[in-house]
Amino acid sequence: MESPLLQSPGAVAADEPDQEVAAHYGEPAQEQRALERGTGFADRGNRGVLRVSGPDRLSWLHSLLSQHLDALKPFEPTEALLLSPQGHIEHHMFLIDDGEAVWMHVEPGRAPALAEFLDRMRFMLRVEVADVSAEYAVITGPEGGGLAWPDVAGTVTRIVPRSDGFPDGPRPAGMWAYEALRIAERRPRFGLDTDHRTIPHEVGYVETAVHLNKGCYRGQETVARVHNLGRPPRRLVFLHLDGSVDRLPAHGDPVEVPGGRTVGFVGSAARHHELGPIALALVKRNVPVDAELLAGGVAAAQEVVVSPDTGANAQIDLRRRPANRG
Repeated sequence: MESPLLQSPGAVAADEPDQEVAAHYGEPAQEQRALERGTGFADRGNRGVLRVSGPDRLSWLHSLLSQHLDALKPFEPTEALLLSPQGHIEHHMFLIDDGEAVWMHVEPGRAPALAEFLDRMRFMLRVEVADVSAEYAVITGPEGGGLAWPDVAGTVTRIVPRSDGFPDGPRPAGMWAYEALRIAERRPRFGLDTDHRTIPHEVGYVETAVHLNKGCYRGQETVARVHNLGRPPRRLVFLHLDGSVDRLPAHGDPVEVPGGRTVGFVGSAARHHELGPIALALVKRNVPVDAELLAGGVAAAQEVVVSPDTGANAQIDLRRRPANRG
């Protein structure tokens, strides 16, 4: 559903998967500052919205998803994952219960498939699943009540009826502004900073969207194995990109070590109004944490987001390159 704000003067459509909302409205840096100050809002109405109602909703979702939802309190925001039997991430969702139904918002284009899967899993339980993306939208901006999640730079993300329109007062800020603040906070985004093989420990979702002491759910074996033994195949890194280059690496561009060996891929990249060009990337676990990298041909210095040895019982020892002994 294309945002009406794309008809605003200066609005430029974002790239996939956000092509239905604006990348910016002509002043990306000022839009970032407005979001940080609480005087701007980001239209994220391209995200999918699902509503799960019925008296069995929490125990049912608890049995399917990675999060502990049995005793979720009304208006307590949380995150969860739907994993494949092999433990790969299939959906990442933000959830909140209003006392009558669980509301969730997911990545653009993902709601129909998630709703179809959940509907197939109802069996005889008293639950109803509805894709309400056409009636409800997602907005990130100043603090507000209702169905709300804390988000980047002190903002709040809310699910609101589309019939309410956009907030009065705050200026619109495009996805470039929101994404720059998200990347700066080292928050991975499903579908951009992940691929079809990603497991929760690789990108840090185990800290926000996984409960490690709950009953069985699909993909739990992989989560438990990595948590106990450590050493996931890959790890998320934050990149400071060479500011003298006039372009950003694209999503999916190779991350290489000097010499041309590919060790991962670029997830998302942006220009932050203070940090300059930055990115998130997924690289092989055994890449030294101080190795210089090339991200889509752009020189990059890395910061550790996920330890190479993440896992509850693993001995954390960040691998660095041997000192040059001449």
